[in-house]
Amino acid sequence: MEDWIIRFVEWGHYWGVALLMLLETIFPPIPSEIIMTVAGVSSARGNMNLAGTIAAGTAGAMLGNWVWYWVATKFGEARMHIFIDRYSRWLTLDWDEVERGQSLFRKHGSIIVLVARMLPTLRSLISIPAGLFGMTFRRFVIFSTIGTAGWTAALACAGYFLGSQFDDVEKWLGPVSTLVIAAIVVTYVWRLVRWKAKPASKPLDVRSDTHPEA
Repeated sequence: MEDWIIRFVEWGHYWGVALLMLLETIFPPIPSEIIMTVAGVSSARGNMNLAGTIAAGTAGAMLGNWVWYWVATKFGEARMHIFIDRYSRWLTLDWDEVERGQSLFRKHGSIIVLVARMLPTLRSLISIPAGLFGMTFRRFVIFSTIGTAGWTAALACAGYFLGSQFDDVEKWLGPVSTLVIAAIVVTYVWRLVRWKAKPASKPLDVRSDTHPEA
């Protein structure tokens, strides 16, 4: 996979890095670990500036983060309630659990978003609860940018200082990403086996769907 990413970065430079990170955020199977590490290597070779590379990667990822946030806010809590009640068996989730998550998000939403931005897979998904649970756009942008910039900077710097040995980064970042994904899958299967249906609560009126500040 890294071959075409290398060619794309060499062709598009900053715009290529931004576009790849945008696609990675919307479609997580494209690995940011390779994108930003390759971009860091390219910077070390003088093709790009390291600071500009980090900025481009952060900007592209943040645009993708905003897309998911916007989708979640448009979907809304009321529609989410109906969706959860209808597909709770396969989601292994009921509305009581969603409300507990919402309460936690109201108290610690900023730190949750910041930390999640630096974790594989969760980096993209965290935009959805942020939008659904009414986190203000200002706080969303601030803490998402901090976490996203930290993640892209760490990867780009690793590629920059390791130079052509960026495969060494993939050797340990790849297993970490795989471990996180495997943990998510195992947790889902475990919940699917143990999950028991609860009586569906009355959904909210879609027309009165509002979000509190977070």
